[in-house]
Amino acid sequence: MSNQKKLFEEFPPVTTEQWEAVIEKDLKGADYNKKLVWKTAEGFQVRPYYRAENLKDIPWLDTKPGEFPYIRSTKPEGNDWLVCEDIVVGNDYHEANKKALDALNRGATALSFRLEYDKAYDAVEISGLLNGIYAEAVEITFYNNKYHLPLLEMMSKIPGIHGSLNYDPLTRYIRRGTWFISENTDMELAAILTKAEIPGVQTIGVNAHVFTNAGATISQEMGIALAEGVEYIEQLQAKGMTIDEIAPKMRFNVAVGQTYFMEMAKMRAYRMLWAEILKAYGAKEENCKIRIHAFNALINMSLYDPYVNMLRTTTGTMSAILGGVDSFSVTPFDATFEEATEFADRIARNQQLILKEESHFDKVADPAAGSYYIENLTESIATAAWNVFLQIQEEGGYLAAVRKGTIQNIVKESAAKRFSNVATRRETILGTNQFPNFTETMKFNPAEWVFKPSCKREANAEVDTIDTFRVAQQFETMRYATDVYAKDHKRPTAWMFTYGNLAMRKARANFASNFFACAGFEVVDNPGFKTLEEGIAAARQVKPEILVICSSDEEYGEGNALKIYEELKNETIVVLAGNPEGTADILKEAGLEYFIHVKSNVLDTLQSFQKRLGITK
Repeated sequence: MSNQKKLFEEFPPVTTEQWEAVIEKDLKGADYNKKLVWKTAEGFQVRPYYRAENLKDIPWLDTKPGEFPYIRSTKPEGNDWLVCEDIVVGNDYHEANKKALDALNRGATALSFRLEYDKAYDAVEISGLLNGIYAEAVEITFYNNKYHLPLLEMMSKIPGIHGSLNYDPLTRYIRRGTWFISENTDMELAAILTKAEIPGVQTIGVNAHVFTNAGATISQEMGIALAEGVEYIEQLQAKGMTIDEIAPKMRFNVAVGQTYFMEMAKMRAYRMLWAEILKAYGAKEENCKIRIHAFNALINMSLYDPYVNMLRTTTGTMSAILGGVDSFSVTPFDATFEEATEFADRIARNQQLILKEESHFDKVADPAAGSYYIENLTESIATAAWNVFLQIQEEGGYLAAVRKGTIQNIVKESAAKRFSNVATRRETILGTNQFPNFTETMKFNPAEWVFKPSCKREANAEVDTIDTFRVAQQFETMRYATDVYAKDHKRPTAWMFTYGNLAMRKARANFASNFFACAGFEVVDNPGFKTLEEGIAAARQVKPEILVICSSDEEYGEGNALKIYEELKNETIVVLAGNPEGTADILKEAGLEYFIHVKSNVLDTLQSFQKRLGITK
């Protein structure tokens, strides 16, 4: 035993100072913070690397899974979660029941029934919906129906039922601007639903996904959701309920975005912050466990190149599961433009089953524990979310902040940033604003709702409301306009006039091709013309709607780019790939309008081309 050595002990330790010295040398004078430090949308900075010393201030490292504040897990062992499938219940509850039974036979362990909002379901319909479903073995959630009390009464008569009812008048208020009936009546009903003695059924939902899909950052989503949760506690306590009666009846419904490690850290931070809040209200430790149901956020998903959505939902699902959610529902890849098909549902269900049955994500509790990076991310996210929560509390709490418009402004400012980042490609939506499928055209006519934000504001709204959306919608609207135009007209062509330096002309032609393909234009690259005259002659023969000059900054000079522009400006729209210092001023003075480069607003620029070509007005 004495001969055993620690792994790598023969290598001398490397200090942080030594690491930093090597990095500074490799940067060759470049700004360390600009090159290597990531400033998140949440407002905190992420270092390029973390070491063991970065864990010294993390307070929860000695806690075990299942121990307060539950940052590691609410369960003492393993990481099992419920595989949930959403079942849309239309007018035919028999068909919905058939679909539910098929999902259970194929691996689902939880069902979320999406009911018609205005329909008052009776006992026969609910019984038929659940026919053949063993309620003790399957978690059942009823979602999106306004007749909560009758539903609860029917649930109470089903032996062994457990799941959720998702009564959430506070989120309704910020989405629709109205109460179901009135604030006092809605909260009286919240108390009635919460007092109902149905073990294992959460009646109050905090629908944090609404804030995510309306554009909130992770810390904003969390801070707002926690404030909403506290609002329920305060309102229900005012109606005579205790914190230990309230806490077990609440469930957080959370959407998962695309920032892989941050979403993982988010779930851990949610558990800790909610546990600390409940403890501050005097809850018993066993009642301080948050219940999180998660699903993929629609905000990042796309209409074009829709199979990429499968990749988005897989990474998001991994984040949530490794972060330790209680149940998860994968959003089908086609949810952006249609009611999910049987194929899409099967793929969505199997994405989770692969992670559970083949990748064994259910075996290890809190697999991220001890990671220098994720532990620090968790602390940073928790701090940022807590600051948002405190900001709302200083306004008088969630409801007061909604009435003042504070929460709406927070979300809308963040949404505007998201749209701007996508328009300028600071944020990439693969297949939409970057690396589009050049040959893809829309083969069907999407419904109008596909291209618009989801607005549920009612005519008698008392407060400002928030809309949910997909950040790809503006690009998709633009591209679809080109597809519609191309049904009766020639599809506009962006033609690459390549010459000179091989590396630069290829790089700029590739950039420009991706740029114009985002608007659905046909793109034609060229191998490179030996002379300007050869390229000009070829352009006159092809007669493209748009011609993009692609070469190096040096070869744009000496009058080359100016000559091409002067020769062809009356025959096509001439564009320069790049923004060469000095030469650009000469070209602008000569009348050249269009320069495309990494700082361009891609959306605005492409929309201006569409107007000039008569695609849009």
